Parts: sequence; C-alpha cells; structure tokens
Amino acid sequence: MPSWDQVLEELGKTADAKGKLDCDRVRRKYLSSVANTTGRCTILYASKFTSPSAVNPAILMVSDEDIQGLMTVIHGLPGTKLDLILHSPGGSLSAVESFVYYLRSKFDHIRVIVPQLAMSAATMIACAADEILMGKHSFLGPIDPQFVLATSLGQRMVPAQAILAQFDRAKKECQDPTMLGAWMPMLSQYGPDLLVQCQNASDMSRGMVEDWLARYMFRDDKEAAGKAATIAEWLSTHEEHKSHARHISRDELEAKGLNIKPLEKNQNIQDLFLSIFHATTLTFDHTHAVKIIENHMGKAFVKASAPVPVPFPLPPGRVPPGGLPQLGKIPPSS
Repeated sequence: MPSWDQVLEELGKTADAKGKLDCDRVRRKYLSSVANTTGRCTILYASKFTSPSAVNPAILMVSDEDIQGLMTVIHGLPGTKLDLILHSPGGSLSAVESFVYYLRSKFDHIRVIVPQLAMSAATMIACAADEILMGKHSFLGPIDPQFVLATSLGQRMVPAQAILAQFDRAKKECQDPTMLGAWMPMLSQYGPDLLVQCQNASDMSRGMVEDWLARYMFRDDKEAAGKAATIAEWLSTHEEHKSHARHISRDELEAKGLNIKPLEKNQNIQDLFLSIFHATTLTFDHTHAVKIIENHMGKAFVKASAPVPVPFPLPPGRVPPGGLPQLGKIPPSS
C-alpha cells in the first residue's frame, strides 16, 4: 500500500522548475484508477479539519453550498452506483438533509468509504448509504446536535442534550432557594426558545437517521424499522457517548448492526482509496484548498482559503525589520 510518505515522494516528482507541485494530477490518477477497478462512479468529499490551521471552521462544514459542488461533479457521470469517499467533521442538519436527498435521487446504490473520520452530521450521511467501508483506522461519531452559545468565556459548542439535562437538573435543585444564586449565571445564558430548539434538533437528527437506515441500509430486512430505531437512538444519545468528539470504531458500529464492510477485504481497493486520501491531505498541506468535491473524471469543486497575516502590536514608532507585512489576496475558488 502506498503510504503517506510514498505518495509524498510521488508528488515531489511532479514539481516544476519553480518547485510547484501538481497535486491535482496525483490525486486524480488514483480517483480514476479506483473507478476503473470497481466499475462504479466515485466522488471524493473531503475537508481540511484534521490538521491544524487558521481556517474558519464554518468553511470546512457540510453546508448548503455543497449542493452546487455535488451538481458540478455528478453532471455527466455514467451509471447509478456510487462510491462516496467521505472525510468531514459534519455540519448543518438542513444541509445534510438536502445532501442525502440529492445523492439518493441520483444513485440507486451508494457505498460510503471512510478513510479516517466522518463525524457528527457526516456520520448521518454514512447512515444513508447501502453499506459503509471502513478500515481499522476509520471512525464515525455521535450524531447528537451541537449549539453555539455566547457565554462570558466566549463562544462555546454545547451539546443540545447537555443543555436539556442541565435545565432539568436546575429545576430540581432550584426548589431549594439557596441554590438560586449558583444557577442564575448559567441559566441567564439561555434564550427564550433555546430549550425548544434543542429538543427539535435532537428529534430531527435521530429521526432522519432512523428513516434513512430503514429506507436504504436495511430496506430488504424484515426488522428494518426496529433496527433503525435502535441504532439511531444509540448514535444520538449524548449520555451514551459522553463526548460529541468520541471516535466510534468499526467493530463497535458493526456490533450494533450497521452494514459495515472491512476495507482490508480487498487489498488493491484499500490501497487505491487510501492513496486518494493521502493525496488529498497532501493537497490541503501544499495548496490553499480546504474542501474538495471531485469525481473520478477530473471534474472538481474546490473551496480555497488563505491565511491572513496579522502583525503583532508594537510600541509607538517601532517598525519590525523588513517593514510591516503586506496582506495578500485570497485566490478565488474553482
């Protein structure tokens, strides 16, 4: 199997006279090879979220803009069977719903390949597949929704179910008037509709996954409804997993009844999929690309973002050696 360093060595051989690497050529070579081997349409959906960067996290999430990307790469694809290579931290529930609806309207059979992480709402996308291919290094995550709260310590991502649980605890403890002083600073962070939003979001994420599992992954199973409900409840329960960032292994997911296939079953296929992933992470490392949606025919929708240098504050009259840094232009998305 070409390891990350071997793909890097291959990439290094593409450097032109100015040292610029042809990341697209290497990545697309493996995308084309895997489609030729499987006979299935292949789409890569990946974002730069597992390596440190100063990129706005919202750009890396599943968003409504992704539909435009999917339209771009699906147009002209032959066949109704899809392999979706998925590496994502998740994103908006409404965006994921339209993402899944559009894919399922275009393809009769979908395999989701997880080369490393498909977390949160990306786990929901995986649950809308007919089967999921995972290696020992692959993980999904809990699907309990998160809310961004403005607190005295700044913005925080807080699990919706943790907010509901905390409020229930407050109602019990505040029956003792001496506890009101301790609870008031925390409760003052909640707006008038936050609890309703938390309950609705929790119900929505669980309900969508339950519906998709029954409709697609378990559609030929007589016990589809029961299996789908049990798995959706397990994935969506914050108290079960304790952390939204928890990595759930292939073995645990398979034990719960999900249709998981080992990526190692076909060594050649595993080599190709992981080479695509290595080439993709190297693209993120060596270009301004932060999200790539691309098919095996070389058509791509790429989101790019460049870091903006911010000078450190200096005492009046002091100028750093070489002068003040200049702000560069951010290259356009392609």
